[in-house]
Amino acid sequence: MAVPQMTFDDVVAAREVLDDVIAHTPVVHSRVLSETVGGPVYLKCENLQRAGSFKVRGAYVRIARLTDEERARGVVAASAGNHAQGVALGSGLLGAKSTVYMPEGAPLPKVEATRAYGADVVFAGHTVDVALQAAQEHAEKTGALFIHPFDHPDIVAGQGTVGLEILEQLPEAATIVLPIGGGGLAAGVALAVKSQRPGIRVVGVQAERAAAYPESLAAGHPVMVEPASTMADGIAVGRPGELPFELIHYLVDRVVTVSEESLSRALLLCLERSKLVVEPAGVAGVAALLDQPHAFEPPVVVVLSGGNIDPLLLARVLRHGLAAAGRYLAFRIRLTDRPGALASLLGRLADLGVNVLDVVHERMGARLHLDEVEVLLQLETRGPAHCDEVLGALRRDGHKLIFS
Repeated sequence: MAVPQMTFDDVVAAREVLDDVIAHTPVVHSRVLSETVGGPVYLKCENLQRAGSFKVRGAYVRIARLTDEERARGVVAASAGNHAQGVALGSGLLGAKSTVYMPEGAPLPKVEATRAYGADVVFAGHTVDVALQAAQEHAEKTGALFIHPFDHPDIVAGQGTVGLEILEQLPEAATIVLPIGGGGLAAGVALAVKSQRPGIRVVGVQAERAAAYPESLAAGHPVMVEPASTMADGIAVGRPGELPFELIHYLVDRVVTVSEESLSRALLLCLERSKLVVEPAGVAGVAALLDQPHAFEPPVVVVLSGGNIDPLLLARVLRHGLAAAGRYLAFRIRLTDRPGALASLLGRLADLGVNVLDVVHERMGARLHLDEVEVLLQLETRGPAHCDEVLGALRRDGHKLIFS
């Protein structure tokens, strides 16, 4: 494998292009994560960046470096949402027409935001990889310039400016943890920080349902995997980029994966404890810290890569996070069909300190005896120990609980 030809100077030059264009996002201390890890943990808030994610950095640099003639031909991109918004915003600022291919089912707020920034949106396939192919075909047919979401030196250099800011904002950082999809952010940040501080550790995090990097690193070259459905749509990429892979291979210390449950717990923590709205892909680093709190040398900086989340998805993920944190219970319970049976059950739950969120009372069904009713309960509890207390009490009362 060839040694990547990009240098620290490429990132510095990209920063000059971005001067007065992007926000220098804050680094905020997280007390709860610091207590979990046993040392200082800070959050680099790219969810507060223009267009809601770090993606505008690379997209703007790439488009700004096109010639006037190239920009006049228009640009085309493919994205599940964040790169789409970055390209649309960058194109609008630089006077270029943009077309963005997005997977079917892309989050509606990301679609609408992309259109609001001035891009034409076209849907293609159900994955980013299919949308990428469609965008490349569009470029070949029309002459528009294809703006790759991660596999181009200008993109990598632009994303690397996040690393320059981290070094300035927290020069004592020992570990940087950040999400990996195609690899542009991790490659750029690793190049920026390792060039100045070789001893700093950089750890990439992927959703375990869409984790191409572990297999690719093991093979020594990018390999294609078929991403499964994941709430972290922003990093659901089936094949690493060639350039990002080379940089990550040489510069990133470790790549780990996290589960859907860990992602939802991390999103809940950011919202509740840090008052930060972050999308599932953006909290991958937080999820890794929650999974392995003692595997990261502090001071740790976790990059929150984006905050563009559909409110409906947010509601579902929060419920998922509450369940993963042992604060939400949903189950069915069968009762004898007699007056007062439901009231008695609800009174018992009140005695146990449970908040009843929803009750569905079913009196008819082929699986029920004539003298039975089934109740679907959704409950809020105070945590795992309280869950165990409630379930144990109901079982001791003689109730059969059905989880399905």
